[in-house]
Amino acid sequence: MSTRIAFLGLGNMGGPMAVNLARAGHAVQAFDLSAEACAKAADQAGVSIAATAAAAVDGAQVVISMLPASRHVEALYLADDGLLARLPAGTLVIDCSTIAPASVLKVAQAASARGIAMLDAPVSGGTAGAAAGTLTFIVGGEAEVLERARPLLQAMGKNIFHMGASSAGQVAKLCNNMALGVIMAVTGEALALGAAHGLDAKVLSQMMAVSTGRSWATEVCNPWPGVLENAPASRGYTGGFGNDLMLKDLGLAVEAAMGVGATIPLGELARNLYALNKQAGRGGLDFSSVVKLISDKA
Repeated sequence: MSTRIAFLGLGNMGGPMAVNLARAGHAVQAFDLSAEACAKAADQAGVSIAATAAAAVDGAQVVISMLPASRHVEALYLADDGLLARLPAGTLVIDCSTIAPASVLKVAQAASARGIAMLDAPVSGGTAGAAAGTLTFIVGGEAEVLERARPLLQAMGKNIFHMGASSAGQVAKLCNNMALGVIMAVTGEALALGAAHGLDAKVLSQMMAVSTGRSWATEVCNPWPGVLENAPASRGYTGGFGNDLMLKDLGLAVEAAMGVGATIPLGELARNLYALNKQAGRGGLDFSSVVKLISDKA
């Protein structure tokens, strides 16, 4: 059954997600501030492009947003002329951005007061997963609302995890990305150590990938150039998941830890490493470029 969907945010992740919904037969009306992003989505699958976010949600049964940061999500939904003020009761809102759990709760509570159901459903799987429709959705919100959204999420991904009530999806996503940031940094450190001793980084990575040091960083997004042909490291660290985005997520993890008095020493150290990588001019490169803090050979 076709659903009328407003999709807001057509960046590297949101664009392919909107396209996959359209390919699944849904009527997708989208908006992004970037004309280039809008044109790309429209060219691929006939996604309808609206002139404004308000125009995009006109008549929509479901609103999906994929935006850069908490301030963008709060402004979109909570401003005086924001979307919650114009969406009818019964609308389903799914926010797939990675933002602060506190921001999720603020928007979800305001939505609930207007009879609007909301899920926080950040994703994992990167740009490749978004394009292939194999994303993992990490969901917070009521179980019955998730069941309403499940067919749409399945059109964009293959794994759906219900983590708990509103904001639980965001907390879980931050836990995952904190682990990823730490693992990527230490994997690069290990490969740099091996290279300094004259080891072939590709052979070292192959050994680690079938040993106890195996991880997504060794097998999918290896930080050493030439090890994996399709990894960002082998194309000058372009594409992939930006260093600035990892820095943002680690900052959110630190804030979330402070909010409950949790201790995350490695998470805080990793945040500092990606901040240094940004200061070195690599903020726009893939986060695996953090290895260049350790070795110029990378």
